[in-house]
Amino acid sequence: MAAIENLIIIGGGPAGLTAALYASRGNLNPLVIEGKSQEAGGQLMWTTAVENYPGFESVMGPDLIGKLRAHAEKFGARFVTEDILSVDLKKRPFTLKTESGSYKAKSIIISTGAKARMLGLKSETAFMGRGVSTCATCDAAFFKDKEVAVVGGGDSAIEESLTLTRFATKVYIIHRRDQLKASKIMQDRAFKNKKIEFIWNSLVEDILDLSQKRVTGLKLKDQNGKVTEKKIDGVFVAIGHIPNTDLFKGQIELDEKGYIVTKGVKTSVPGVFAAGDVQDPFYKQAITSAGSGCMAALEVEKFLEE
Repeated sequence: MAAIENLIIIGGGPAGLTAALYASRGNLNPLVIEGKSQEAGGQLMWTTAVENYPGFESVMGPDLIGKLRAHAEKFGARFVTEDILSVDLKKRPFTLKTESGSYKAKSIIISTGAKARMLGLKSETAFMGRGVSTCATCDAAFFKDKEVAVVGGGDSAIEESLTLTRFATKVYIIHRRDQLKASKIMQDRAFKNKKIEFIWNSLVEDILDLSQKRVTGLKLKDQNGKVTEKKIDGVFVAIGHIPNTDLFKGQIELDEKGYIVTKGVKTSVPGVFAAGDVQDPFYKQAITSAGSGCMAALEVEKFLEE
């Protein structure tokens, strides 16, 4: 019979690794199950230079994850690289099934993150972190005095665009409809900004140019089927995020977009906590994820004591 773990942390991004560090130092002997089908380490594994994580003037995303993981391991966190097939949160101890067997835990921290919705282009994948981004807060400074495009029409697309106007000389917002989905206040800000120009009723057909190994422009298709090319230096995809919560549907409270509903870091199930992008539709930063991972570990300590 499998031993019952004090704490299992699901996910190995900044939230999960920070939770592992704090839980290890709290003598909880946590087990981290990091998935293998998606890169363990989360979205930072696709990020080149991170320049807004305190203490690091500039660090590569995978290097930052490596340092966080090593730090947690130093204090005794254990890691298993497996995909979780199912969870049972209806009774304690909680049960998690993987390909190799099952695990039981008195408490769980869910830090499975979220993934950006992508356009589904081969060139988009090839240029990710090299001219294509999903985070203006992270990468806008790399496009100082350049022309960039933002794909999307919701609040997040407008926020990204406004952030980029502080650095770029021109920001083109490409939207597949003829009006924005963003809130009125966000629309007003965008329309008033002289650096922003709209390209309506258009879809991105391709990101150019793979042969030059850098982003040089976009191939756009309008509603009449006319294809044109637009010269730009970078592309920000802002068509939303998808939280990785399929495993937990029907077992824990989720909002209409699939994010885990939390009070602080407490979920609707006592003993189950959530940290990072999986419960954060707003900030989506490595540092806020790490902060919530710390909070979750401290809440687990309190929960297990009680």
